[in-house]
Amino acid sequence: MPTLPVPTLPESTLSERLHVVRDGIADAAADAGRDLADIALVVVTKFHPVSLLLELHGLGVHDFGESRHQEAQVKSVELADLGATWHFVGQLQSKKAAQVAGYSHVIHSIDRDSVVDALGRVDREAADIRSTDVFVQLNLTDDPARGGVADGDVERVVERVLGTAGLRLLGVMAVAPVGVEPRAAFAGVRAASERVRALHPPAAFISTGMSGDYREAILEGATHLRIGSAITGNRPTAG
Repeated sequence: MPTLPVPTLPESTLSERLHVVRDGIADAAADAGRDLADIALVVVTKFHPVSLLLELHGLGVHDFGESRHQEAQVKSVELADLGATWHFVGQLQSKKAAQVAGYSHVIHSIDRDSVVDALGRVDREAADIRSTDVFVQLNLTDDPARGGVADGDVERVVERVLGTAGLRLLGVMAVAPVGVEPRAAFAGVRAASERVRALHPPAAFISTGMSGDYREAILEGATHLRIGSAITGNRPTAG
């Protein structure tokens, strides 16, 4: 008997993938007893062309996440008329901080004194920037080489942010480590968030949850989800 060919399913469209993720977010919010309006979806568009961002905008997406400064800067200029909110979600170098603050409304990766200080030196009047919203990134591993603030340094870095003009602390951000159950990792982030809120009650936001673990993040209080491939599909090769 000849081998029958395996039928191929049609590739899902951007609209379909976005719909699936939005439904997943709504289901998780319902299970957590949370208001869906309190959860922001940031679509991470690193390496993707401007045309995809325009399509996403047409589907109701207004928050875009980028992690490479040069690419993000170009996109923000080309799409300046969209009125989008730009989130910088990658590791931030002190020498690039002023440039990133020039177009990013939210920076999710504050993890060093030098970055905080560099952002504090930005001439906001000249750059027409009132303030920059920031998250302090937590390191959920024992590896100091990874991005993020060690648990014992969280309060100190938070105090430095709070004492720096031009910065508005939103809360904490983290990435679940490989090999760790995501919900357990995010429970730790939630605990750290409570410590930060004790210092500064308005800093009640939590940036956790990506394509593979956003449900667990929502169950543990995430307010900002950074989702890429589940919506955008496979990432193009860097140019």
